[in-house]
Amino acid sequence: MACYAGWLGRSIGVALMLLTLQEGGGRSTTAAKAADVSNSDTALSQPSPQTLAQTTGDPNAAPLYPPAAPPPTVAPLPEQRQQLEESINADYRVSALQPGSKGALWVGSWQGLAQINPESGKVRAKISLPNRTVGALALDRVGRLWVGTYEGLARIDPRTGAVTAQNFALPSNRVLSLLIDKRGYLWVGTDNGLALISPDQGLLMTTVKDLPGVSANALSLDIDGNLWVGTLDGLVQINTASAEVIKRVSNLPGTTVQTLALSKWGTLWIGTPNGLLELDKAGQQVRSVTPLRGRNVTALQFDKVNSLWVGTTTGLLRINPFNGASAGAIARLPSSRILSLSPDTGNKLWVGTSEGLAWVSMTTFRTGAHNTFSRSGQ
Repeated sequence: MACYAGWLGRSIGVALMLLTLQEGGGRSTTAAKAADVSNSDTALSQPSPQTLAQTTGDPNAAPLYPPAAPPPTVAPLPEQRQQLEESINADYRVSALQPGSKGALWVGSWQGLAQINPESGKVRAKISLPNRTVGALALDRVGRLWVGTYEGLARIDPRTGAVTAQNFALPSNRVLSLLIDKRGYLWVGTDNGLALISPDQGLLMTTVKDLPGVSANALSLDIDGNLWVGTLDGLVQINTASAEVIKRVSNLPGTTVQTLALSKWGTLWIGTPNGLLELDKAGQQVRSVTPLRGRNVTALQFDKVNSLWVGTTTGLLRINPFNGASAGAIARLPSSRILSLSPDTGNKLWVGTSEGLAWVSMTTFRTGAHNTFSRSGQ
């Protein structure tokens, strides 16, 4: 008898709810009230997600489902997804600087690529790329710009800004460094080895996949035209004609090589997370620059008077390379984390930081910020 009574109660509850749905035009009174609130101009918050099931108020009654399912969510297209991610967590680091022909400066960042007039600071163009995250820049012998991104390599016509060649057949499409050798060929450093590219065709010629130290973080030529590669485990010297490893220099203080610069007298300067080093012309002796010990060195460039500009994660310094003495730090930059340098460009030293682009006067050392790819310029 008790089972019969329970069954009868549930049947009556279901019948009453069906009657209510019919009178309300196919939706429950509760759902109608919720819709009225969500559509009102005075609603203070977004409506909750659509209810998948509703109950009659009787704990013994079966749930009732609305007549239509909620619409499926649509994933954004790749470009829309990238814009969404950038707006949520935008990264304004300026990762690469490349002086161009006719007084131009190319600025590569994690927001894209731009060309500016380094004397006036005026933005000449912003270039549309297949991927906006720029890791490296290089100019070939005929003035074409090569852009390494985190999704491959692109060749840009500097006159039109058009992408004229692309290459995705690299050891890895995450490009970290670029260099044109003495023959005019392009070396591409990735996080999984090296590639050699013909600049005219944009075709892959050879790869060095089993690179000691794996990641080609930085590239430089020596006075003999051989290629030095800064890796996760020291330095590797490559014969550019055969693409074979000639020499390896490991056990460096700091281990990981992050940046390289060749002096006019043939010594190689090396930036590591633990300081600044100098390798002699023979590639045998390494000395540590005492004032920079313990500093995380991320960018190196010589200017025309042979001063060495040293970018670190805690500021920018000018070093006398002959005695290691520091001429002092440069203050008032957008960020103390320095990523790229371009000295003697429009009578300025251009500085890429983690928070945008800046410049330093080469004569007065006065500084200024540039709003290309910066939070203030958005």
